[in-house]
Amino acid sequence: MQKKVQIISDGSQDLSPELSKEKDIEVVPFYVSFDGEHYYKEIEEITVRDFYQQMVDHPDVFPKTSMPSVQDFYEVFEKSVKENIPVICICITAKFSGSLQSATTAKDMILEEYPEAKIAVIDSTFDTVLQGLFVLEACRLRDLGLEYEQIIEALLSIRESGRIFFTIGSIDYLKHGGRIGKLAGIAASALKIKPLIPLKEGEIFNSGITRSRQKSMQKVVEMTEKYLDEVQAKPGEYSFCIGYGYDYEAAVGFRELLKDLIRERLGIEEIGIYQIGATIGVHTGPYPIGIGIVRHAEV
Repeated sequence: MQKKVQIISDGSQDLSPELSKEKDIEVVPFYVSFDGEHYYKEIEEITVRDFYQQMVDHPDVFPKTSMPSVQDFYEVFEKSVKENIPVICICITAKFSGSLQSATTAKDMILEEYPEAKIAVIDSTFDTVLQGLFVLEACRLRDLGLEYEQIIEALLSIRESGRIFFTIGSIDYLKHGGRIGKLAGIAASALKIKPLIPLKEGEIFNSGITRSRQKSMQKVVEMTEKYLDEVQAKPGEYSFCIGYGYDYEAAVGFRELLKDLIRERLGIEEIGIYQIGATIGVHTGPYPIGIGIVRHAEV
């Protein structure tokens, strides 16, 4: 039986290779470099764990990422198009990367050669684990039997509900990557502060600072609770997960802070823990931790 839709995402989705394979998600990876000259495909040529280990072992080195090329997307698109399978490609927010433009150019090239192809390129307006939740929602809709156009419409209807609330170990990486300008009011890294950063509609904001890791995680819990109050969230309406960088044990401890709230308000018993990849890790450093949340589409 031929599949009805192929879900594709760039590597910012930060779902594990095992989960991506289980859900039949084609991933077009970003590239990462530690010297600005040699770039490696994330997951395929350098694991996320090795990426963070390099950062921890060499704190004076600031890695860079490079978006997937047009050719990278073209090759993945063409594979499905040759089998007459419609494609839905979900990309990191265009405000953070040119990945969406690469995918769009590849789509245009495909349509020149295969005019009957169906390819939708969607700006998720998200990144990292929240993008992963959005991609998993696309898979859920596909597996429920929705048609290509119905899946696209449903995904677009929930984008504005997506939020990331997170904190980081140091603002050095944000400063080096040029993101600090978007967080007006954050003081120098010498103060050892822990900023609280929400992402919505593709933009990051400053929601205050704390002086300790534990306090910053507690503040993220409070930000999450406030958002659930604002949207009057009910059990079964939202997907939710934790994102972390190098320190898995910190993520497990963070889950303990959240589990009662999430069980009560969202009806979720098991909170997923996903590792934040290099695409965002180059800006956050090795110790980001936070949550992703997005509403389920109504079907």
